[in-house]
Amino acid sequence: MIYFKLPFKEGLHTVEETTDKNAVNFHSYNSLNQISFNGNIIKVDSTEWNDISITNELFLKDKTNFTAETKEEYCNTLQQVIEVIKENSLPKLVYSRRKIFTDFNTIDYKASFDNLCKAYPNAFRYLFNDGENTWMGAFSEVLGKFNKTTHEFETMALAGTLPTSEEWTKKEIEEQKPVTTYIQNILKNYSHQVLQSETYDHVSGNIKHLRTDFKTTIKPDDLDSLIQDLHPTPAVCGIPKDFCNENIRKYEKFPREFYAGYIKVETEESILYFVNLRCARLYKDSVHVFVGGGITAQSNPEKEWTETELKSEAILKNLAVS
Repeated sequence: MIYFKLPFKEGLHTVEETTDKNAVNFHSYNSLNQISFNGNIIKVDSTEWNDISITNELFLKDKTNFTAETKEEYCNTLQQVIEVIKENSLPKLVYSRRKIFTDFNTIDYKASFDNLCKAYPNAFRYLFNDGENTWMGAFSEVLGKFNKTTHEFETMALAGTLPTSEEWTKKEIEEQKPVTTYIQNILKNYSHQVLQSETYDHVSGNIKHLRTDFKTTIKPDDLDSLIQDLHPTPAVCGIPKDFCNENIRKYEKFPREFYAGYIKVETEESILYFVNLRCARLYKDSVHVFVGGGITAQSNPEKEWTETELKSEAILKNLAVS
């Protein structure tokens, strides 16, 4: 079962799994695992959607035995990460955690998904259950968009996070710069002409990010290798990629699973790739919300904790709980 909505579009879609045609694929952060929904992408009409029931009773129990980090544990570990950044003069390293929510009897996930769709109209929004894994999310970062006819490829550098009411500081500006440079350098390997926009505010619910857009034309045969080169971007990993990934495994308490991985959606006209950030893994008796942030030498652990709390609201405030 999968239901999803494309950014800025309110049409609800699912995958009719009657063929082996590429439709929707979820790739884990480490690219080692994949969940595929193959078949024809079809629209779901409102009458059909109204007759569907999706609650936590349908899902598996949480047998992970994971316990979420306390604020003190998070801040202590983050201070160690900041020291690694300073010692190695890193521009940025992304550190994440899980917020585990268990204070409920029943969650109506159809209503929760509807809430998420209304709250984040500019995002790729999804809810899926493959029998073993159940995830829900909504995020608007595009890892790539490829037009099958024109061969035009678009992507974006999205980094830096603040509440919408606050002004940008040097920390957020410096955090976004290496993401932009990284993407520009990779695209130059595939095209001689890369168009880059000015950096501007990208609002997502209660928070905003700094965003820079890129557009170029590539050879269709290069698409897969380009995506592999882009992922994971510094926005979800850090720079340099291999060193940051090594330290992510060392310091993060939990595996990322499909958090910070990417979602591939193939339509008749386009192949779309979305970064899977504001997301949660759903169980019968718990909700694991994945949240993280870009850490620099200027980062403050208390402020970073607050940022992850704000990000967790994307899922938690939209749950229909009873």
